[in-house]
Amino acid sequence: MKILLIQPPKAPITIGGEDLFIYEPLALEYVAAGVARDHDVRILDLRLEKKLAQTLDEFRPDTVGITAYTVHVNTARKLFEQIKMWNPGALTVVGGHHATIAPEDFCVPAIDLIVRGEGVFAFQQIVERFARGEHYDGIPGVAFARAGALVQTDYAPVVDLDAIPFPERKLTARYRARYFSEWMKPLASIRTSKGCPYRCSFCALWKLTGGRYLKRAPEKIVEELRGIDEEDVFFADDESLVDAARMKTLAQLIRDAGIRKRYFLYGRSDTIAKNPDLLELWKTIGLERVFIGLEFFRDQDLQAIRKGSTADDNARAVKMAQDLGIEIYATLIVRPDFQRDDFAALRAYCRALNLNFAGFPVLTPLPGTDLHAQVKDRLLTRDYDYTDFIHTILPTALPLGEFYREYYQLAANAIPPARQLAILKKFPLRDLAPALKRSAQWVQRLRTIHLDYANAPRQAQV
Repeated sequence: MKILLIQPPKAPITIGGEDLFIYEPLALEYVAAGVARDHDVRILDLRLEKKLAQTLDEFRPDTVGITAYTVHVNTARKLFEQIKMWNPGALTVVGGHHATIAPEDFCVPAIDLIVRGEGVFAFQQIVERFARGEHYDGIPGVAFARAGALVQTDYAPVVDLDAIPFPERKLTARYRARYFSEWMKPLASIRTSKGCPYRCSFCALWKLTGGRYLKRAPEKIVEELRGIDEEDVFFADDESLVDAARMKTLAQLIRDAGIRKRYFLYGRSDTIAKNPDLLELWKTIGLERVFIGLEFFRDQDLQAIRKGSTADDNARAVKMAQDLGIEIYATLIVRPDFQRDDFAALRAYCRALNLNFAGFPVLTPLPGTDLHAQVKDRLLTRDYDYTDFIHTILPTALPLGEFYREYYQLAANAIPPARQLAILKKFPLRDLAPALKRSAQWVQRLRTIHLDYANAPRQAQV
C-alpha cells in the first residue's frame, strides 16, 4: 500500500511558524516508523515543498494522513478536500494535538478517520484493516462520523514511550538540511518525554497524558542519538528538565558514549534554579540553549495561571544560564488587558535581565485548556488561523491598533541592539542575510496586524 503523510503549512494570515523556524515533523516520522516496513511511505513537508497536486499524481497514495495543531485545523481540512477531489476513494486520516483535544472539529466529509493520542499503533491497525477491507470499530483512539454523529473510542493517555519505534528519519532526508531554529541549522529533533506534572491554565499538554510525566529510558535516548547525523539537536519535549535525576543520568550516558552535539531543550525556571549542577553538567556535554517559559514578571500573574514558579525563580534561572554561557530563549506572555504601562514595564524587565532573545506570545485560550473554558464566550473570533499566539483572540483593554503599536515597540525594543548583535554573531555568514530578512519581515508584519480583524469570522468552526 502507498501511504502519504503530510506536514501542513501555516495559513496565509497566520504569523510565525515556518517564517521563523522549522522543526522536523517528528510526529509523522513516528507514524511512518510503524508502517514503513510493510508499505511504501512518503512524507511531504508542505512548509518546504508546495507540491501536493504533483505528489498525489506521481505517488498515487491509497492512504493520506495529516497531523495538525490548532492553528492548522482550517488548512488541514482544505487539504483533505483537495485530496478527496483527486481521489474520493483515498483513505484520509487526521491526527495530532488538536484531533486529540477537539476531534469534533474534524468531523467533516473529507476526513474518514480521526486519531486521538499516540497514533503509531492506531495507524498501524487502520492501515491493516483498510488493506483487508474491514471497518475501524474498536481501534483505541480512533473516531469517525456515523449517521451525522461522532463515534469514538477512548485513547490511552499513559503509554510506554520506549515501546514506540524510533522515528523514520530517512523519509525526511531531502528536507533535513533546511530544519532550523535561529542559528541552529540543520537541526534534528528528538523526543525524550511527554507530558508535564504541572497544571498551567493556558496549557492542555498535561491533560493529554492524564497529568502524568512520561519518560523514555536514558539508554534508549542515547541509542537514538547515535543514529542522528546532525550536530544540533532540539529536545521536542513538553518539559525536558523537570526530572533532574533522570536528566543527570542521561547527560552522563551521553558523555560516556562519546556523543558530542549541541543541544536545545525546554526547562522550567524553578527546576533550573533548584538544580544549578544540572545545567552545569549539561553545559559540559554540549547544551547550547534553553527554552525557558518565564511567562510573567509579577508573582500575581504567575499565580493566576497556576505556573508554579516565581519571579525570583525566573531571575535566578536566567542568571545561572548566562553565567554558564548558555543562551536563553525566553518567552514572556502579553496579556490582552495590558495597558501602556504594562508594556513599558515588560520592556524594562527584559532589559534588566540582560536577555539576548525573547519571544512575546499573546495569552491565547486554546481549546482543551482551563483558560479556554473560562473565557470561550468572550472570543473575538473562532477562526483557528488566528491561534498563532501573536493575534489576540480575546478583547484588548487598549484599542486594537494601539495594543499592537505597543506590542510592536515591545518586540522591537525589549532587547538592546548590543545584545541582538551577540545573537547575530552566532549565525554562519551564509545564513545571516536570510535571518535578518525574516526578522525584518516579521517585525514589519506587526505594524499591520490589527487590520487582520476587519474580516475575522466570529462564527464557530463547525
